[in-house]
Order: sequence, then structure tokens, then C-alpha cells
Amino acid sequence: MRSDLPYIAAGVALGGLLLGNAALAPDAGPLRALDIVLIVVMAAAIAVCRRYPVPALVVVTATMLAFNLRVHAGVAAAFPVLGLVYLTVWRGYRVPAALASLVFLGGFLARDVSAAPAGTEGQQLVERTSLLLGWFVAANIAGLIARQHRAYLEQVEQRAAEAERTREQAALRRAGEERLRIARDLHDSLTHSISVIKVQAGIAVHLARKRGEEPPAALLAIQEAGGAAMRELRETLEVLRSASDVEGVGLALVGELAERTRAAGIPVRLVVSGDPPQLPAEVDQAGYRVVQEALTNVARHAGPASAEVHVAYGKQLLTVSVTDDGPAPADEPVTPGVGLIGMRERVTGLGGTLQASRCVEGGFAVRATFPLEGVA
Repeated sequence: MRSDLPYIAAGVALGGLLLGNAALAPDAGPLRALDIVLIVVMAAAIAVCRRYPVPALVVVTATMLAFNLRVHAGVAAAFPVLGLVYLTVWRGYRVPAALASLVFLGGFLARDVSAAPAGTEGQQLVERTSLLLGWFVAANIAGLIARQHRAYLEQVEQRAAEAERTREQAALRRAGEERLRIARDLHDSLTHSISVIKVQAGIAVHLARKRGEEPPAALLAIQEAGGAAMRELRETLEVLRSASDVEGVGLALVGELAERTRAAGIPVRLVVSGDPPQLPAEVDQAGYRVVQEALTNVARHAGPASAEVHVAYGKQLLTVSVTDDGPAPADEPVTPGVGLIGMRERVTGLGGTLQASRCVEGGFAVRATFPLEGVA
């Protein structure tokens, strides 16, 4: 309701302007009850134009044409229509805005031609029609420029956010790779050396006892310290190589991801088909990341929409798809961003395929398939 306050104020202001113009203009006709009703309907349509731009444009165009026919309000009757034309073009409805402009200009011109005599009034008619034509062309162009500017700003913000997220993911991946490298180096060098020390100390203790001698205290201390060092080193390697420490995600957590998305205000339906096999860790993590990125894109770009997540387990293929019913038209080209490019690289790196396209009935669909045999 608070978001509608500027539009309510604009509707009241334009209604007051039309009433004042009809009362003060010398060539305007007398105001009657029906004329007041037309102004009230126009103001009400402007008050809800944020939520219903095209119906509001139709109502405002019809009421202002009727008001001009009855009262002959002049160019003042065009002001509400101009505002709604700009708004609808800015919201992406260019064809309804152009049609409303043509209908209003045609009706306005027909009213003036039928009422104006020849001579000087005809000259004024041409000037007024040219002025209105320029205003409507300017309103359509201004709305288109404002929409393109907004789309540019949104794209810049999206790229910045995706770049930041990609940098964070790259940093986490590099950190994980570094931990694994350290674990390999420790295993290949330090573990071997400690094992040799422990084994040699154990053999020396065994031989001393076999000869009936008491092993030296230093030798026993070396044997005990070697065992303790091996245990601590194994624990360190387990931490460094822990899959949960590096990634910690998989398709088993898709339900929690869907629940978090629902909590953010986006209805999500989760469908799982087939028996979940023992997936390779890379495939399991990549499938989760595809769902995560697709649901993030739904939240950012689909507007008021719901999503369906489908995870299909097969013997040879894993299929993950996310479909939304957002208002995006099917004929708009898909401009891949950083997130979509990263998603495709993740899937194709495992020998899979990724399809991302707009649906025929509107909305967007992402579908990834992973082979479960011979994963790269």
C-alpha cells in the first residue's frame, strides 16, 4: 500500500487539475455528475497502475477521451494518458502504450475536427495536434530509454554480485586445493619418515627383549613418540582431506535448499524420482550447485514466480532441472551471465550437458545431465 502512495497522489493531483481546467477554461463545457465520475475513475486507475499498468492505461485512455468529448478539456485531458504511456513503456508493454497513444490522438483529433470551424481555429487545431503528437512520441521514447537504463543498471549489479560470488567460490576452491596439496605432501614425505622411525624402534625393542635384555628407556620413548606422532598426523590429514571441510554439499541437501528458498518468499516444489545411487562426489556437488545457482537466479530475475526442482536418478544418468513460471517472454534472447557460464563449465567438466532456455509458455528452465559412468 505504501508503494502506491505516489500514484494515489498523482491521481488526485491530475483530477484536481482537470476540474480546475474545466472550471476556468473559457471554451470548456459545463461539468456534470458523469464528468466527475470519469475523473474519479481516472484517479482510481492511476492509483493502481503500479500493479496493473495495462488495464490502468486502458481505463485512463477511455475516461479521458469521454471527458474530452463531453467537456472539451483540451490538452489537459492528455496529461494522465501521457503519464500512463510512459509508465507502461517503462514496464515493458510497448505495444499497448503505442495503441493507446494512437487511439487517444485519433479520438482527440476527431473531436476537434468535428467541433472546430475553418480559418484561424483550423490553424490552432493543427498546432495543438502537432504538440500532442510530439508529447506522445516523447513519452514513448522516454519510457523506452528509462527501461533500457534500468536494465543496464540491473545487469551491472548482477555482474558485480556474480563476480563477487565467483571470486569467493574460487578462493574457497583454491583453499581446498591447497589443503589437499599439503595433505599429499605430508603423506608422501613426513608420514613415510615417521613410519620408518616407528618401525625401526619397534624392531629394536623386539630384538632387545628377545635377547632377554631390557630395552633402553630412550628407545621406548622413541617408539612411543613415533606412535603418538603417527596418530596426530593421521588426524591432521583427515581434517585436511575431509570432503565436508572442502565442500560439504550434495543432492541430499537439496531439500534444505528448497526450504530456505521458500522461506525467502519463493514457492518451490521438489520432485525426486528414481533410487539415489552412490554418486561420485564431484557429480553430487555439481548437481547441488546447479540447483543452488538456478534458484538464486529465480529469486533475482524471475519476479513473482514459483519454481519446480526435479532430480531424476538413473542407472547411467543423473538429471537435475529447475523450472520457473516467471513473466519472461519466450522470444527474449538469453544473455548468459557469469553464474550461468560457471554452471555450464562445472557440468561440462564432468562430461555432462547443460541446457538453459526460456519456456514457450513463459519462464525459464535449466536442465543438467551427468553421466554416471566414466566421470571425468
